Formats: sequence, structure tokens, C-alpha cells
Amino acid sequence: MKIALASPPFPTSINDGLYWLEKLVKDAAAAQAEIICFPESYLPGYPGMGYEAEDRTQEKLQAALDKVCAIASENEIAIIVPMDWHHEGKLLNVAFVVAASGEVLGFQSKNQLDPTEDNIWEAGTERQLFEINGVKFGITICHEGFRYPESVRWSAQREARIVFLPHFGGSNTEGVLPKEWGSKENPYYEKAIMLRAMENTIYMASSNYASRYPDAASSVIAPDGSCIIHEAYGRTGVIVADIDPSKATGLLAKRFKNTLYN
Repeated sequence: MKIALASPPFPTSINDGLYWLEKLVKDAAAAQAEIICFPESYLPGYPGMGYEAEDRTQEKLQAALDKVCAIASENEIAIIVPMDWHHEGKLLNVAFVVAASGEVLGFQSKNQLDPTEDNIWEAGTERQLFEINGVKFGITICHEGFRYPESVRWSAQREARIVFLPHFGGSNTEGVLPKEWGSKENPYYEKAIMLRAMENTIYMASSNYASRYPDAASSVIAPDGSCIIHEAYGRTGVIVADIDPSKATGLLAKRFKNTLYN
């Protein structure tokens, strides 16, 4: 299965986000990827990126999701698009899964918020698996995947072959441009993604923005913890990896004795 990860620039508006989404989706489709994942809160953009408040209305968000569905159908590729979303009276941080047909298969909410996000979103309460072209996968969003490994293990114990980790980490105004993937000098995020793959014996695929000073590169990690491919730091673009789902056995995740920790 060919999977793609997008590293877009920070969107300045919901329309700017859709422009880059369509461009990067076309690049992934041209490389014959079957699914592409975008970073956390991509539409309208993570709070503080400068988009207009009206871009966060349910009407604007629904119109944007409808456009994403059309882009998926036109390019015959599944899309994971993280969004702000109004659901049952709550504003959630979610990742929608749109099939290559343009059908919305559902969304995964961010259930473990970073403490700094408590006044931005409400935490979700449910987890689910998705399936594209016979391959099951889960999604964990940023903070919960990096600091709550249970969010990944839940999927791995239920036959997920891969878990996508859309996230946001970095800045265009201050920081350090990393030089080497996984370096001890880097923030711990890349190493955490490696561990999530190893401790569950599955693939991990993380998508981050292309900022000037990123905390981590978009990366695909194999079940043995090796990095298959990663994006160049600060580069806007798409990376594509050819993965073998049969190698994602979930062996270590399934050996975990849940009953000991009830």
C-alpha cells in the first residue's frame, strides 16, 4: 500500500488551506498513493496561525469538508483531513477520513488535550478504526499520541496495521532548524513516533507543518522502529512510502496484558 504524508505551510485562511490541500493531494495521487494525511487542525488552521474567526463557523467548515470530498473523488485518493468541528454543541479537534469515492467515513476526535488547549476545544470521548483498500488503521492526534501511548495501542490491539499521527509542532518566528532526523539534539517527538511503532509492531505515519523551525519532520516508521522516509525540514511537499501491511503484526500490542492494569 502506498501512503502519503503532506507537509503544508501554515494556512492563512480556510481558502488558502484548501488551495494547498488540493495541490498536495494531486502530487500524492500522481505518485499513486492510496491515502494522504494532513497535519493537526489543518482546516482552518491551528489557533494562533492568523486565520479569520469566521473561518471557524460550522457553515465554513462544512463547505470546506464538502470541497475536500470533491477533491478526493476527483483524484481517486483517500484523505485524512484534521479540522475544527462543531459536534453536539461542542467544538472538537478531529481528523476526518474521506474515501477515494468522496464519502466521509467518519472522524477521530482528539481525546487527550494538551493543557494549553483546554480553553480551545473540548476533549472527545471515543476511538474508532477505519479501513481503506482492505487495510485497517487508526488515528491519534498530536499530544495524545506523543504522551498517551494507550491511544496507539488501542488501535494496534484491534488489527490496525498503521496509525496516523497528524500533529503541529514548530514555529515560523523562533526556534532551531533541525539538521538530522532523530538526533539527540532534536525535540523528542521523532523518537516518540519510533517508540509507538516498535512497542506495538505496527507502522506509524506522522504529518507536521512545513514551518521554518519544525519540531519534527513528517515521517513514516516501520514496525521495527526504522525510519522508512521523512520530509526535509522546512520543505513544503509530500512524501510517499510503500508499506507492507503484513509486516505490521501488532505482536507486542497483542501481548500486552490489559487485565493487569484494570
